[in-house]
Amino acid sequence: MMNAPKLDRIDLKIMAQLQRAGRMTNVELADAVGLSPSPCLTRVKRLEQAGYITGYGAQINLKKLGEFLTVFTQITLADHRTADFVRFETRIRNIDEIIECHLMSGGYDYLLKFVARGLAHYQNIIEGMLEGNFGIEKYFSYIVLKSPVNKQHYPIQGLFDEQQAAQSHGACSKDAE
Repeated sequence: MMNAPKLDRIDLKIMAQLQRAGRMTNVELADAVGLSPSPCLTRVKRLEQAGYITGYGAQINLKKLGEFLTVFTQITLADHRTADFVRFETRIRNIDEIIECHLMSGGYDYLLKFVARGLAHYQNIIEGMLEGNFGIEKYFSYIVLKSPVNKQHYPIQGLFDEQQAAQSHGACSKDAE
C-alpha cells in the first residue's frame, strides 16, 4: 500500500464535498474546491487509494419503505476477558439489524444501534442474543421516538484543519494545483 498522502485544505474540501454529494461529477467537484478537473481527479484517486475514501453509496429513506423502530441498547458483558469481547463482537457482526456497535467507557460495555420492524422483532433479536451465548449479563433498551438531527456526513474541515492533517499523516509529494 502506498504511503498516506499529506492532506491539505483542498483534500479536506474534496472529502467534505463528496460525502455530501457522492454522485457529483468531477467537473462539479473541481469547481466546488477551486481546481481544474484533471488535478481534482488525481487527488480523488489518491485519496481512494490511500483509504481515506472507502466507497460511495445511496442514502435510503427508510420511512418511505414503511414503519420501523430504532433502538439504542446498552450491553454489559458477564465477563471482561479479551476472549469475551472478541466473542461478542464476532457474533453481533452476523445480526443485520445491528447497524452500529461502540465499545464504551463507563458504566456499560457496548452501545448498539438496532433497526427493527417493530418492538416484537427487536425483542426476538435480543432474546436470541441472550440465549445464544453472547456473554451478556444485562442490557437496557432505549426506543427512539424522534430523530430531529440525523447527519450523514462528518464535519471534516472543522475536525481536521490543514495543520492537524499535515501533522498526523505521512509526507508524500502534493499534486500540482
